[in-house]
Amino acid sequence: MRKTSYVVTFFVTLVILVLNVLSAERPDWIVVNKPEVIDGVKTTIRYGLMERCQRKIVEDGRLKYVDYKCRPFPMRVMDHCEQENRNFCTAFTSARYATELGIGFASVALVALLIGVSTHSRRRRIWRAVAGLVALHATFQLIAFVLITEVYHRHLYTPFDHAQLSAGYYMNAVSWISGMLIAGGVVTTGISADKGRAWAAGNRAYRPISG
Repeated sequence: MRKTSYVVTFFVTLVILVLNVLSAERPDWIVVNKPEVIDGVKTTIRYGLMERCQRKIVEDGRLKYVDYKCRPFPMRVMDHCEQENRNFCTAFTSARYATELGIGFASVALVALLIGVSTHSRRRRIWRAVAGLVALHATFQLIAFVLITEVYHRHLYTPFDHAQLSAGYYMNAVSWISGMLIAGGVVTTGISADKGRAWAAGNRAYRPISG
């Protein structure tokens, strides 16, 4: 494969990795905006894979106070993970672990790309490992996406009855879709390079000796 193909793959994978890290840390995969204002207090609750954040806006005449607190989520006792919310907590925690594994595979893919571009012989072989790592990364992000989607649409957690999917969720969707496309692109380019096509292999394309 051309060195240019690996360089492009490296930077695109890096962007997706950053996107994954940001989405995993954002506390806004699912957002609950309570429409009612009780005693002048408006509450917004944001749920991420790692924490739950609650913002209360208190209006007292011309004065406005904002109270913002976050805590780890889900918590075994506070969120009743050993009772009625057992399935929900298992799914939500599994989504977090899947995201972390995906980030790990993306990081290894970047290392493989750095090693692979060093020599022509390595570039001819490393594309398979790169494609596999990127595909694994996208697969685990997809698993997290499916788990959160299932939790949301099946209403496995009562506070989600009036919730909306938000930025962290959609960032995850962009990351796994992009990862699948990148893996497919690497496989296509790698196979074409092995067949000696100049657009993929460059001027030093491998051509079998006919005899």
